[in-house]
Amino acid sequence: MYFIKELYRRNAMLSMYSLLNLIAALICLVLVQTSDVTVNGINAFIKPFKFFLSIAIFCVTMGWIMYYLDRPSKVRIYNRMAVIVFFYESLIITWQAANGRLSHFNSDNLFYMILYQLMGVAIVLLTLWTGYIGILFFKKKDWQLPMAYVWGIRLGIAFFVLFALEGGVMGNLMRHTIGGEDNAKGLPLVNWNRAHGDLRIAHFLGMHCLQLFPLFGYYIAKTPLVVKLFSGLYVAGVIAVLVQALMGYPLL
Repeated sequence: MYFIKELYRRNAMLSMYSLLNLIAALICLVLVQTSDVTVNGINAFIKPFKFFLSIAIFCVTMGWIMYYLDRPSKVRIYNRMAVIVFFYESLIITWQAANGRLSHFNSDNLFYMILYQLMGVAIVLLTLWTGYIGILFFKKKDWQLPMAYVWGIRLGIAFFVLFALEGGVMGNLMRHTIGGEDNAKGLPLVNWNRAHGDLRIAHFLGMHCLQLFPLFGYYIAKTPLVVKLFSGLYVAGVIAVLVQALMGYPLL
């Protein structure tokens, strides 16, 4: 309960929006069990579930760490931008899924293509704005926090932005599978391709630097150097996964 109360105190807007997304994710789980609508051979509501959950985790993370900047006006602007972008993205993903259609890479007609392109533009803008928040963390000098934690936040944001923008590779290719079709059967829930390279894996692992590095810096690392070494090794592993996918090889 302390965490929930503290998160609300730090950032009421993102805490409430994360709660709404968690509720939406739970509704999608129910629909997974009750709906027979499919997209690319899997239940259509699995993808909205993953996105709602991911958005909730992102909002909790940014709502928590931006408090340390002591820049309330910039945080309020970021909050509004994030809610608008995520609302549009989740609306399109859920609406298309409910109708048994792709939301990403959908070029069936001009309207669907425009919806997808606008979604991409919005996410890029939010990602770049998140990068600006990261710059503010690098510029601030008067920290009352353990510097290992500060460096975990800094590097978490930096590599989140890098691997979020890696999604542009998939956008340009209009697919996430290398060496096969996107509709091949994949691993449970995440649906990562079991037979060919899948660019979503590095995208996923890289973006969660945003949570992993600050947690490592706060709970495990004693010095900034340890955080930097851990971050370097982790990112090297994610790059290796990306190269493996680009070569057309599955993760497993």
